[in-house]
Amino acid sequence: MGTTIRPEVSSRNKYWLERHRYYELKHFCLQYPIWKQAYNALDGLSRRPADLAIFVHSGQMKGDPTERCAESRVYFGNRMEMVEQAAHGADPELATYILRAVTEGLSYEVLKMQLGIPCCRDVYYDRYRRFFWLLNTIRE
Repeated sequence: MGTTIRPEVSSRNKYWLERHRYYELKHFCLQYPIWKQAYNALDGLSRRPADLAIFVHSGQMKGDPTERCAESRVYFGNRMEMVEQAAHGADPELATYILRAVTEGLSYEVLKMQLGIPCCRDVYYDRYRRFFWLLNTIRE
């Protein structure tokens, strides 16, 4: 029986976020693998434009293809950096675990059993909540 973190903690908690904002940030983080794939696909090497069109973020109809690829690469890079910066800010020692958890939807149990996270559940969820609180401030 798995335990899932409640989407809303007490408003007295120092890392309190409104429930829907938490879900917005959570789904933002779950896009990380897509951004990473797009970022790596837009490496500047010549490819068929039709193959890269799916990775160029919307609203870029003007300009040359090289410029669109460069702008998209910056766009995806900035988003990945936001998530990584918040994970590192939450706890430098647990940053890799937090990053894996929020971008792949892993639970504490998976982190403990498969990856050997070096902390207890209470410490992890405190840092997990701090991560989303920091990400909220970065995204504003």
